[in-house]
Parts: sequence; structure tokens; C-alpha cells
Amino acid sequence: MEHLNDIRKKISDLVIHYSNIKYAKKNFTPGFDKVQVSGKVLDHDETVNMVDAALDGHLTTGRFNIEFEKKLSRFLNTRSLLTVNSGSSANLIAFSSLTSPKLGSRAIKPGDEVITVAAGFPTTINPILLYKAIPVFVDVKMGNYNIDEERIERAITKKTKAIMLAHTLGNPFNLSTIIKICKKYNLWLVEDSCDALGSKFNGQNVGTFGDFGTLSFYPAHHITMGEGGAVFTNNIKLKKIAESIRDWGRDCFCAPGKDNSCGRRFCWKLGNLPDGYDHKYIYSNLGFNLKITDMQAACGLGQLKKLNNFIKKRNYNFNYLLKKFGSLEEFFILPEKTINSEPSWFGFPLTIRDNRYFNRNELIKYLEHKNIHSRLLFAGNVLKQPYMIGQTYRVSGTLENTEKILFDTFWLGVFPGLEIQMLDYVIDSISEYILFKKK
Repeated sequence: MEHLNDIRKKISDLVIHYSNIKYAKKNFTPGFDKVQVSGKVLDHDETVNMVDAALDGHLTTGRFNIEFEKKLSRFLNTRSLLTVNSGSSANLIAFSSLTSPKLGSRAIKPGDEVITVAAGFPTTINPILLYKAIPVFVDVKMGNYNIDEERIERAITKKTKAIMLAHTLGNPFNLSTIIKICKKYNLWLVEDSCDALGSKFNGQNVGTFGDFGTLSFYPAHHITMGEGGAVFTNNIKLKKIAESIRDWGRDCFCAPGKDNSCGRRFCWKLGNLPDGYDHKYIYSNLGFNLKITDMQAACGLGQLKKLNNFIKKRNYNFNYLLKKFGSLEEFFILPEKTINSEPSWFGFPLTIRDNRYFNRNELIKYLEHKNIHSRLLFAGNVLKQPYMIGQTYRVSGTLENTEKILFDTFWLGVFPGLEIQMLDYVIDSISEYILFKKK
């Protein structure tokens, strides 16, 4: 009888052969082929791993997830990292953890205030609303698209408990100033790093400055496992709370498939439960089941091999566009990286200056006609979104730049699947469009 390991080797060889054909680079035909704004970049590393995980028959988290968490934690230089089923879930767990009664007077409660921005993605602020805390919106800086750190202290009141912000499109917000503010007022800091894997500030990975960092592994992001995300922290107390919330809210800390790691499984007395209630079914936090599968982690491990090259390619594409768009600065506000930062760019943002020739909707419709994809800066001004009607929030100062973004900002892709001829096609198409509109 043929040995299972021999069969696995044959399967692996076939998967490599298949992947080399399926994912081989294809010639780009301008106008016919799509210039995507984002997308997954795969080869046999991911497919071999995923098939290997499928052959294991271990459908929940297992050996691939353990290895993925260790390697990504090492890359970020963080003490602990937990995978979850999306970046949105990562934000939910991070914020939920800060509401835990285990944090005493520092726990975020209904009515407490959390400083954030309206120009971003909804699930950065949705956990705040979910827990009946009050988001306090501060305006952003144009060209940088991160919070205007000079306005933060004016937004702080006795109710302020935290700051929760994303590093916009991979561009770090000013961590020097914001960390000082958090220390001065004893505030929690959640860094939504979903668009910023590999970005650094003063040589340190973003997400590791605050109390929590979060990541997304949706196909649009720096690495992917389809759906997936991660929450990470250097605070062991917060890690234990976050892990509990991710795993149904349970008090038990056994790994999946393990029992009685503490040696006291039937000896606990917690809450109003009877003595000796099975520790596997004691719940100390309001939790969920937000874990990933091992097949997802297997894909993520294949992506991690490429992460450094992905970051280099993203930054090369960004800088190439920045140089080329210099000739169009009359019409666009060009992106500016934060001082002392090394972004790992997620996209190339442009804001249309006031002009009499064209507007954003006309331009992006033209680009779609040319098979060039673009995206808006997510919610634009989230306060104008339908779901915000009736929500409780506060605005500190004015949001004039946020309003400008709502109408005039969009971004182009820089992901590793884009080649120079694609970027040239984008630039030439926009240049031709402007020249035509000026006639």
C-alpha cells in the first residue's frame, strides 16, 4: 500500500505545477486588462500550504496558526499576537478588552469619550458606538489624512478615556505627540494598523506603541488569508482579556483540543457558579468566537515569506506615482508622509484642488471607462453615512478637511501586482483627461 507521505508529496508537486501555470505573469494590454486598486498576489507557497492544511483534516486553528502567530509577532516585535477572523473583529476585540471590569476605574464605560476621526473606515469607530461610549471627532490634515494632532488636547474632557485611530493608507499618524498626550491624560491608545503592516515610526513598527494594534488580512491588504485579522499587545493582562473575548469569553486558557492545562479543571469557584464547575465552561468576559481556520493561517504563512518584498514593491510603486504626478500638482494635492515615519503604503491618495475643469465623480467615471480602478477614502465623512443617523457623538472644532475629503479625495493602487506599464497607463490616462477638459 502506498504510504500517505508519498501521496502528499505527489499532491504537493502537482499543486506547485498547477500554481506556476495559474499565477504566471501575463502581458498587460492597456484598456483591455483591468488596473486593479488592490488584490491578492499568490503563488505555490500559499496553495501548497492550504492543501497541506486540508489534508491534515484539522479544520479549526492548529499547527499553521501557531506558526503564523509566532512569525508575525516576531516581525512586529510584539510580545503577543492573536489571529482573528477579520480586521473589524480585531478592532472589536481591542476595544471590548478596554471595557473589561478587570481594568477597574480605567475600564471604558457607557458615556465615556473616545477621540477618533470621521475620515476613515467605519469599523474603527463602530466598537465605540457598540459599547455606548461617545466618539469625539477631530479633523484631519490634508495630504497626510491623519488626525491633526494639534487639535487633540482641545477635544479632551474629564470623560475622555481613549484614543482610537487608524494609520491612514499606511501613513503613520504622529505617534510622538499622541503618545505624550496619552501619558499626560492617562488614556488608552488603540492603533488600527489594518492598512499599515510594516509601517514604522522612528524605526518602530506601528501598532506596537499603543495598548493594542490591529491588522486585517482581507485580500486588499498587505498580506492575505482571504478573511482574517490580528490583534496584538505588549500588555500581558490585556492579552489575556483579548484572548478570552476572542474565545467565547471563556475563563479557561487551554489551547484548542487540550484539557486541564491548569491541573484544576474541576476545582474552580468563580461568579455564582457551584464549586467545581467545569472550567472549560466558565465565562468571565462577554465574548464571541472570532478565531480563524488553520487553512487561513496556512495561506498567511505563505504570504509572510513575501511580506518584505511586498512592502518594497508597494513603496516603489508609490514613489513612482509621486514623481510622475509632480507635473499635475496644479490639479491635485499630493500625499505627504508623516515626519519621522517609514510608511508601508496601502494606496496613493489624491485630492482634487478647486478647479473649473473637472470634479472627482467625472474623473473616476472616466478612469472606470479606461478599466482603471480607484477607491474613495472609505466613508469620506462617516457622519454623513446613513447608519450614523441617531447615533450619539461629539464633534470637536470643525471638520473642514474631512468635508473636502468627502467630495474630492480618492486613491489609486500601489499593490505588488501592479507593474510599471500599468502605472504609466494610469498617469497617461489622467494626463490625457485633464488636457482634454482644459481645451
